[in-house]
Amino acid sequence: MIRRMNHPAWFFGPYLILFLTFIVVPVIMAITLSFTYFNTIETPEFIGLRNYVELLTRDEIFMQYVLPNTIKFAFIVGPVGYLMSFLLAWILAQIPHRVRTLFAIILYSPSMTAGIAMAVVWRVLFSGDQSGYLNSLMLNWGLIQEPVQFLTSPNYLMNIMIVVSLWASMGVGFLAMLAGILNIDQSLYEAAYIDGMKNRWQEIFYITIPSMKPQMLFGAVMAVVGTFQVGLIGVQLSGANPTPQYAGQLMVNHIEDYGFIRFLMGYASAVSVVLLLMIYGISKVTFNLLGERD
Repeated sequence: MIRRMNHPAWFFGPYLILFLTFIVVPVIMAITLSFTYFNTIETPEFIGLRNYVELLTRDEIFMQYVLPNTIKFAFIVGPVGYLMSFLLAWILAQIPHRVRTLFAIILYSPSMTAGIAMAVVWRVLFSGDQSGYLNSLMLNWGLIQEPVQFLTSPNYLMNIMIVVSLWASMGVGFLAMLAGILNIDQSLYEAAYIDGMKNRWQEIFYITIPSMKPQMLFGAVMAVVGTFQVGLIGVQLSGANPTPQYAGQLMVNHIEDYGFIRFLMGYASAVSVVLLLMIYGISKVTFNLLGERD
């Protein structure tokens, strides 16, 4: 019996079942439903490419607000958060172990408690009345005459979303980079300095980054997936879906709006397929840039 249980299937079987159940099957169902009209009550009705045609030609909210907002948000938060993760991981790698562990926990904790923190910390900080910390300081300093509606104003909401997302971007990608830096063979640095390496910048570009490409790739993919899938931030900050004047409306919010508020699951599935294709395309580009070519 024990010999039979040594077969590799016993080890990868549970993962394969979970992967099929929670990844493959939902993706296939979303693609299938995207070609139908489905209001969650009646039987899905096949309508071909009508959802995609309407999304790309008639959905003004998607083309004017949702798609540009998503691209802007992802292409700012993704690269900046990625660079921050690497730089902070490199800085932490230079300090003693106990202090490094403490700071790593502090930097990583916002990614675990971002939802709670947005509801408590950031909404109090940017509250649109005199009790909001930022408004209170600006009123006391005479910079403004009346409170600014930061979380409901289209002029400020997206910028606040970007700040909050960067604050919470030190997730598993950051930990992977930190582990990658700490596991680099120190003899490589010694040999490089003997061969003429002069400063830390050369150390980073010629030793550190080439030695941790798998971790860099993992961090980049996680940054891409994470930023494109974010949707909770704008809704939690503004307290509304859609967000005020669609200023913070992202593709995930658009999916939730049509799928769980309007109950147009077929159309919401079409939006989710477009989002999936965008994530896949950017991930492929990232892999081609950072992946091994051997």
